Amino acid sequence: MEKADVVDLIEIALAVDDDATLEVIARENGENPTVEDLLEDRLDLDNARQSGVDDDTAKPWWKQAGPGLITGAADDDPSGIGTYSITGAQFGYTMLWLIPVCIPLMIVIQEMCGRVGVITGKGLAAVIKDHYPKWVLFCSMLLLIGANVINVYADLNIMAASAKMLFNGSFTLWLTVITVSIMALQILCPYRIYVRVLKWLCLALLSYVIVALMPAVHNNWSLIVRKSFIPTWNWSPKYVLVVVGFLGTTISPYLFFWQAGEEVEEEIVDRKMVAPGHLSRRANDLDIRALRNDTIIGMVASQAVTFFIVICTAATLNAKGITDINTAQDAALALRPLGPAAYWLFTLGILGTGLLAIPTLAGSAAYGLAETFGWRYGLYRRFRRARKFYIAIAGVIAVGFGINFIHSLSPVKGLLYSAALNGIVAPPLMVILLLICNNSRIVGERRNRPVSNVLGWIAVLFMGASAIFLLWAMLTGKAM
Repeated sequence: MEKADVVDLIEIALAVDDDATLEVIARENGENPTVEDLLEDRLDLDNARQSGVDDDTAKPWWKQAGPGLITGAADDDPSGIGTYSITGAQFGYTMLWLIPVCIPLMIVIQEMCGRVGVITGKGLAAVIKDHYPKWVLFCSMLLLIGANVINVYADLNIMAASAKMLFNGSFTLWLTVITVSIMALQILCPYRIYVRVLKWLCLALLSYVIVALMPAVHNNWSLIVRKSFIPTWNWSPKYVLVVVGFLGTTISPYLFFWQAGEEVEEEIVDRKMVAPGHLSRRANDLDIRALRNDTIIGMVASQAVTFFIVICTAATLNAKGITDINTAQDAALALRPLGPAAYWLFTLGILGTGLLAIPTLAGSAAYGLAETFGWRYGLYRRFRRARKFYIAIAGVIAVGFGINFIHSLSPVKGLLYSAALNGIVAPPLMVILLLICNNSRIVGERRNRPVSNVLGWIAVLFMGASAIFLLWAMLTGKAM
């Protein structure tokens, strides 16, 4: 069957009902679905839509927060907590200026990712596959999966170390329990419940806010305000490493693919499409406005938490001369003003954000692989209807788990190095994203506005220059 004929059939099916569309989509993918297969697909669709509504205007503003908020919360993952803690402990308030710099950059980048998903009904890998050479697609996947696996390794490492610190037992035991629990949660938990769990896990980071605002913690607020808006810089490799890590854990490649994929999932839940790539209607101004609002909420919330982590560690660690953080115990000292609850809150924060971030890391890689190789995918689908997709999720987590037995590294420093790797990988992927969002064949009339292009290229140049210097310092032996 010619591709044009398939497109016509899908448009006819969309106008009739979901069942007809599911059959046409299956045949387009080279399948010969039985009645049972179609009933299974319909069941997945109906289950996903139980929490959706037909009209976005029926949602209160606080319920419109979805992929953007989850993406922002996932941004403050264990890697983020570790990197921001090192930032505050080593350099005090001097890097606070990165936060107001990062907010507009990350909003613009994540809005582009979400817009691609909303407009095309596809994730980034599917769009790259459809419109760019194969080498671009495979290089993108290599960068994404490589960075994600290392990030999963580092996050699992600190989660197991934190659990061991609080509950005793062996590191291997906690590493195994946590890994298996995460796999089971993402594979077995229904999508609509899974999303609710992710949203509530955002609250795990409030302990840093509480500590930073406690009267016993003496923050120099006038200095904080100055340092937040007056950039300082030096070219020491140690400083640049932390800057690259800060940028990499804030503007992370896995979040690009995750948000695009999650927007597709949300479109299915809200009855705007029947399956990835098959829109029931085109995105309108209301959809784009909701996407932007959600992204702004998520990114600002993410950086608000970052701000409090940095000033909390600066006031409790740096001020007391504690600048070298290597273990979970070292990092937990930032919450010491809370008394005996400090280790509990630190561990719960690490575990909560890890449970949020590792499924995001693995899920973004699985979205990319599924779209690259044409697998059936979607978190709204059950395991038996998207086996390869879920096996890819489990595989990324399993490889990260396995690396813990190959290479021993300081848990907190591992978080910083994984964040720096993200900072090195992000610029080329952002270039591809900018090309996509300026391509009228892909996004139609909803191409980037001038301000999005300016901020997007600033992000590429700033992160790219920092990453190049760090790589040069490493290759010449000047890095710490």
